[in-house]
Amino acid sequence: MHVVHVNLAAGFRGGERQTQLLVQGLAEQGLTQTLVGRQGGELVDRCRNIPGLHVVAVRNNIVSAARALSGAALVHVHEGRAIQAAWLAHRLGKVPYLVTRRVQKGPRRTLANRIMYRTAAVRVAVSHAIGESLQLLDPRLDFRVVPDSTSALFADPAQARRIRSQYGDGVLIGTVAALVDSHKGQLQVIEIARRFAQPLPEVRFLLIGGGPDEAMLKAAAAGLPNVVFTGHVDNVGDYLAALDLFFYPSRHEGLGSILLDAMEFGLPIVATAVGGIPEIIEDGRNGFLCAVDDIGAQSEALGRLIHDTDRRAQIGAVNIDK
Repeated sequence: MHVVHVNLAAGFRGGERQTQLLVQGLAEQGLTQTLVGRQGGELVDRCRNIPGLHVVAVRNNIVSAARALSGAALVHVHEGRAIQAAWLAHRLGKVPYLVTRRVQKGPRRTLANRIMYRTAAVRVAVSHAIGESLQLLDPRLDFRVVPDSTSALFADPAQARRIRSQYGDGVLIGTVAALVDSHKGQLQVIEIARRFAQPLPEVRFLLIGGGPDEAMLKAAAAGLPNVVFTGHVDNVGDYLAALDLFFYPSRHEGLGSILLDAMEFGLPIVATAVGGIPEIIEDGRNGFLCAVDDIGAQSEALGRLIHDTDRRAQIGAVNIDK
């Protein structure tokens, strides 16, 4: 069976990471695969050395992508624009396609989108919240929930200790996300850090990742010695291994696969109750959930875990088992 994956994203974020993980997993099972990706895109570069995978880089053009899908037994659509190419390939050559949705916001309610999603052989949502947003497009659209996987991140204990040693003996709180406040909510991290700066000066907040809002966020955090911007890092596992707490204040989120990674590292989590996050975090059991921009509740939850090492350990153990 020849499966063709199509992901035309220019950047490399959670959806592209999940695409790469799936392709790698299927390659280990010996499946014949092709990846159709965007010329110059990071996903294409990262996947070129996967054994047995044929990589096709296309221009940012739906027709070019559709041509590359011909001859497939099945097309797997991994992001919103790629469904147009899959539908066109289906019209031209009866190629069946399945669609995986990873974003909380549903497709625009247009006739074209209804047709393309109805035509899909299978519709997959990584959370029930995403599936419900898909049904706002058309209540007749059924879907299957298949959550994202963990990234199986590697951690070097020596590197984790080195990272840890840079920030003293205080509690280390981190968030891993693209620096895009309208999505990942990093201004909330900075506001909480401002509140904690005097009563808990030893606590550090690490914003791990890069992105278009970096300059704005650094300006907002000016004068706060307890906020650290790491920039983009490849060794995310080392940073997760160095943390005491994971904070994820997203403003909207399909699932938040980085939470699965944080759980795998046994980290207690404070997150916002949006999208698919409550499907991962059970409030009070393996973390705490708060409303977006409820700085008071977020501060209280973080403060509780900062001061209660036994509770941190208890929640961390639940996350490892989960």
